[in-house]
Amino acid sequence: MTQRTSLTNSDVVDLTQWRRELHRHPELSGEEKETAARVETMLQATQPDRIVTGLGGHGVAALYNGAAPGPRLLLRCELDGLPIRETSTHDHRSQDPGKGHLCGHDGHMTIIAAMARLLGRRRPTRGSVVLMFQPAEENGAGAAAVVADPEFADLTPDYAFAIHNWPGVPLGHVALASGPVMCASRGMRIRLAGRTAHASQPENGLSPMTALSSLMPALAALGQGRCGTDPDYALATICHARLGDPAFGVAPGEADLYVTLRALTEARMVRLIEDAETLAATAARNGGLGLEIGYDDVFVTCDNTPGAVAVASKALDRIGIPYDQGPFPLPGSEDFGRFGGDCELAMLLLGSGVDSPALHNPDFDFPDDLIPVGARIFSAIVDDLTS
Repeated sequence: MTQRTSLTNSDVVDLTQWRRELHRHPELSGEEKETAARVETMLQATQPDRIVTGLGGHGVAALYNGAAPGPRLLLRCELDGLPIRETSTHDHRSQDPGKGHLCGHDGHMTIIAAMARLLGRRRPTRGSVVLMFQPAEENGAGAAAVVADPEFADLTPDYAFAIHNWPGVPLGHVALASGPVMCASRGMRIRLAGRTAHASQPENGLSPMTALSSLMPALAALGQGRCGTDPDYALATICHARLGDPAFGVAPGEADLYVTLRALTEARMVRLIEDAETLAATAARNGGLGLEIGYDDVFVTCDNTPGAVAVASKALDRIGIPYDQGPFPLPGSEDFGRFGGDCELAMLLLGSGVDSPALHNPDFDFPDDLIPVGARIFSAIVDDLTS
């Protein structure tokens, strides 16, 4: 098998500088206009067969075709940063107060940028490769919007792969497993509507206090088991509660409650939603209150398929990168599972070090040493499927 040309030392220097420039200028979910422009400029230099912009918002994809028919691979990364103030002191720290690339999406983009260089120098022998720079991963909206975009129909893959860096896993090691690897989750918004009254005459109003105070422990009690040990794992986390307005002269007439629902499988999520909505409806009815329910940040479960895991395992064995199941399955969520559909799909965790700050910590920074490692992994997968 012909090995795809490796990155040069000059490539690694250029890519490291590019990653750090992305790090300086993070953009939040749905706002990635300038990041997408940087990506498009970078891709144009590699002369892909096609560039698609505006996918599902600010998404960008590049297509590299082989000379013969074969499978289509999609390699995916994320464009967005987080609404967190970075506290690092390095020279490439965020220049946008209150925003930061504190999940490593800048590094993931750079690994895919490395693949653009390699594919620009040598196309697949057969089939094709799509490099997908996806918007709005952090709020769960991006992958769904990309897949629903009519432009995506011509890019639908047979295989989809993603790499996410992972603190706690040894630097450069990989975690890989079949089956559910990340949970489905969604943010449930509950509004209880009553009637305000003067604080001296609360009997003239209709307070949601009792309903709110009973709902919080009841919802939390819906949780079950631990992720990784209980296949029926579920979790309901109370994240925010508001009762009326901050005033002493008014008895409250409305309340808001935010709860994050989480489950290892889609079937378990359906049951969890039904149970949570029943509790909310019962509390509202018992209190004579109006009820509104809405959902945000909806993530489906991310399931690695055996076929894609077998391909990735073979590639890792061939290039000598150690791997095991690692921390899978994880209680966190990732919208990469939306690309599954009828294709083979696998997410790999690439260790960013046992002593690395955790993801979403204000001092997290993607390790630049992972750029060539991630590119080697993706390159080996592409070679195995398209040579």
